[in-house]
Amino acid sequence: MNNRFKFMALSCLLVALLATNLFLCASAEEEKEPPRPKLIPLDPGAKEYMRSLGGPPEASTMRSGLVVLGPFFFDETATTEKYEEVLVVLEGRGEMTITGGPKLQLSAGSVAYCPPRTEHDVICTGPAKLRYVYVVAIAE
Repeated sequence: MNNRFKFMALSCLLVALLATNLFLCASAEEEKEPPRPKLIPLDPGAKEYMRSLGGPPEASTMRSGLVVLGPFFFDETATTEKYEEVLVVLEGRGEMTITGGPKLQLSAGSVAYCPPRTEHDVICTGPAKLRYVYVVAIAE
């Protein structure tokens, strides 16, 4: 084989590989389905944590879950980074401490908001379990 033929054959092979890669990428994009409506029952017997939304593909950016803290237990300190977070308290009493900010008193039926770029932790301050749902979404 002469060098010109080898060059043409390699060029055709490279073009075919690139076209296949572009087709596969386009097909993968087309296969992505948007998030769908869904009902997520909360487990009343959950012991510590139950994830309800885990981000894509279940939701565009949102994540959520059910947290159960025993009496005088705390959730480890979390950093929100580019996310904002809401806690919806279902049962019990507690405190949400935001670093450099206020201590928010939590009780059944209350909703607490934690802005982006903050650290926070949650502690159960009562004799009964603290149960809450958190929802996190990208703020920026």
